[in-house]
Amino acid sequence: MMQRAILLLAMAGLVSACGARAPLVPKAGSVLPVQGETNATRHNADQLMATDTQARPKRSDEQLKRSEERREDRFDLPPT
Repeated sequence: MMQRAILLLAMAGLVSACGARAPLVPKAGSVLPVQGETNATRHNADQLMATDTQARPKRSDEQLKRSEERREDRFDLPPT
């Protein structure tokens, strides 16, 4: 029984991974969203799917160079 479940999951994974990739286009009879008032140009599907830097920020590789004592925080009070 366990082998059948594993085989079924493996086959489902293989079938789901064999999809074709094609450029994004709107469905027949529909159009892309309207151009915003502040946009200079109308975006195509690839531009609409691209993430901006605010949605995907770059990683900061700055490491801690030396340990420092924390400053005194007058708002760090014990629970009442």
